[in-house]
Amino acid sequence: MLHTLFNWFVKVTGWPVQYFCFHTKIYYEDKSVRSRRIRGKAILISNHLSVYDYPVAMFTFPTRTLRFQMSELVMKKPVLGTFLRMLGGIYVNRDSHDFSFMAKCEKILAKGGVIGICPEGRLPMKGETPPLAFKTGAAYLALTTDTPIIPMVTDGNYFRFRQRAHVIIGTPINPSDVADPALSDKENIEKLTRVMREKIISLGKMLNERTKES
Repeated sequence: MLHTLFNWFVKVTGWPVQYFCFHTKIYYEDKSVRSRRIRGKAILISNHLSVYDYPVAMFTFPTRTLRFQMSELVMKKPVLGTFLRMLGGIYVNRDSHDFSFMAKCEKILAKGGVIGICPEGRLPMKGETPPLAFKTGAAYLALTTDTPIIPMVTDGNYFRFRQRAHVIIGTPINPSDVADPALSDKENIEKLTRVMREKIISLGKMLNERTKES
């Protein structure tokens, strides 16, 4: 409840700021299937180009509280970490073998919440071509909890004068439609992970085409 109230406060007071910083234009793979309104539990996945991908996602889906998995890099910062926890950020220490955050995600989904994940796990370094290889955590969580996956792609065009950030929202991926009973759990997780990455790549190409047309 506290996370939800604080989210609403930040969204209302921060709307003019985010509009100036991002001025996001939103496209849809198929708006009749997936809009900005999320009903019920969901896992939102996004490509990862900047630390500002999270606020862009937060204002792209303003009516829901997005509980994003966030790395120790930002969550350990005294002021920023506290702020992100109040927004509902889920601490993930990539240097440890503590996977308690997954149990926390499962509980949130069981209550009908929305989990946000950047499956690449980190920002691309110089010379790397995004999207990077996907980690399997999002696929595991989706299959374990039978939760639909909402893919989103951003072009990372933030803080640019007279330019807009662009986002495209894809049609949901139903994990039960991807899973094959003939495969092992591990194989199905790997298969769904591949499907998710291919979807993000195709949405990225679609976003490039849409922005050129507009």
